[in-house]
Amino acid sequence: MPQFDVYINPSKNTRSAFPYIVDIQNPVISDIATRIVIPLGRIKDFKNKKMQGLTPELNYDGEQLLLLTPQIASIPVKLLKNPVGSLSHFRDEIIAAMNFAITGI
Repeated sequence: MPQFDVYINPSKNTRSAFPYIVDIQNPVISDIATRIVIPLGRIKDFKNKKMQGLTPELNYDGEQLLLLTPQIASIPVKLLKNPVGSLSHFRDEIIAAMNFAITGI
């Protein structure tokens, strides 16, 4: 599973708020049954507010989305069926947000 692939949120309960999730786990750790993911939310659903450094705004499929880094989670790999795209071109922004969450810088 390529890092930074985007999937439709498999949870019907949270899909309206978080339509997509992005797989941030490095393929080096592919032998475990879970993947580390971060949900993406439509910026309009968050009153167009983002947290500088922590929730970068990303454009995906014509939508302005927030990478909701504080909601990082793991999910079973079996729930991730077919990727619908990739955010690999936002690699630097995604890693910077994770670094900010961990180090504050």
